[in-house]
Amino acid sequence: MSHLKIRPSGRQGLVTRVTPQSAGWTYVGFELHRLKAGESVSAATGDREACLVFVTGKGEVAAGGQALGELGQRMSPFEGKPWSVYVPQGADWSVTATTDLELAVCTAPGLGGGLPVRVIAPDDLGQEVRGKGSNTRHVTNILPEGEPADSLLVVEVITPAGNTSSYPPHKHDRDDLPRESYLEETYYHRLNPPQGFGFQRVYTDDRSLDEAMAIEDGDVVLVPRGYHPCATCHGYDLYYLNVMAGPKRTWKFHNAAEHEWLTKL
Repeated sequence: MSHLKIRPSGRQGLVTRVTPQSAGWTYVGFELHRLKAGESVSAATGDREACLVFVTGKGEVAAGGQALGELGQRMSPFEGKPWSVYVPQGADWSVTATTDLELAVCTAPGLGGGLPVRVIAPDDLGQEVRGKGSNTRHVTNILPEGEPADSLLVVEVITPAGNTSSYPPHKHDRDDLPRESYLEETYYHRLNPPQGFGFQRVYTDDRSLDEAMAIEDGDVVLVPRGYHPCATCHGYDLYYLNVMAGPKRTWKFHNAAEHEWLTKL
């Protein structure tokens, strides 16, 4: 198995955990918790900030000393926009599931910004369609540039069956603004129906990194550098949750030169 692909470790509890130490990088952390009604998870952010994304299900949330009530709505990541909560560094948070719950915990370094806890409701989220034809995908911006955060960029994408995504191949692995920003990235993949599969390739121009992998429901793919396109097979829609962070909170990418012509179609 590719060292860039992480399979869930079980069906319940903390099933996936990526830390800067385990990934061999500096910025991005990601956890996926699967809880039954009545089960809880809690943590302190310490010197990192967090974005809690309700991938599926509902739960009672407290953060930064505030009771935020029951959040969550959809029971499938393919059904509408998510509820999320931004938690700054130096704050505690807890979630108690009121239904079966799949909670993503996205983290990155805090920068002492003194930002408040805030609920990010579905109606607050912008959506856009990118690409055309068999490269069409539907993007929901959870924590984009322009919304308050220190380091995190968080986005959901749904790619219809048979389509490509994160394509033409692009990368963001150089701190070379304004042309390109350095951002580490994780992809949390889900498929509908769940027995489906897709593919993702992570590679550099010189092919010093070049890994192609089958992606199944629940997989996480690490993108430490290089291009990272993916595709889903006929009959199976692909969802992924992206977490990005780097030294500067901006997404400036570089398209692979040999595939740049695809942007003009």
